[in-house]
Amino acid sequence: MTSFLTPAQDAALVAAIRQAEITTSGEIRVHLEDTCPTPEPLDRAAQVFGELNMHKTAARNGVLFYLAWQSRQFAVIGDAAINSVVPDDFWETTKETVLEQFRRKNYVLGLERGIKLVGEQLQRYFPYHAPSDQNELDDAISFGGPGPSSDK
Repeated sequence: MTSFLTPAQDAALVAAIRQAEITTSGEIRVHLEDTCPTPEPLDRAAQVFGELNMHKTAARNGVLFYLAWQSRQFAVIGDAAINSVVPDDFWETTKETVLEQFRRKNYVLGLERGIKLVGEQLQRYFPYHAPSDQNELDDAISFGGPGPSSDK
């Protein structure tokens, strides 16, 4: 997998994740790969969600942004607890916010805006409770996809 991100862009996305997570117990991840191995990116996002153990957070409030950048496929998916509380159109609205920037080739900005929206919802429904809250998932961008180099 060759990342389309520069080191500065990678750092900006990690910073956006950390900023969004400051006021919430929720967890946000971004996963990038070249091509989507399934017809539906939402199916692949669900698979990656499991591979990254995002369903194992204490509050079941993880959110994954999935992007197969060469095949231009994108999905955002949340765990059971956040799905049960956000407005019905939240995921579609968030996806459209991101895609609006993608259409302008502003990929990092699109992801940053989506991360911000998700962070606001996570803060609303899953506020940070010091000192017991901890960062349960790595904030780093994950990369991968099917193939011998990324089999787990």
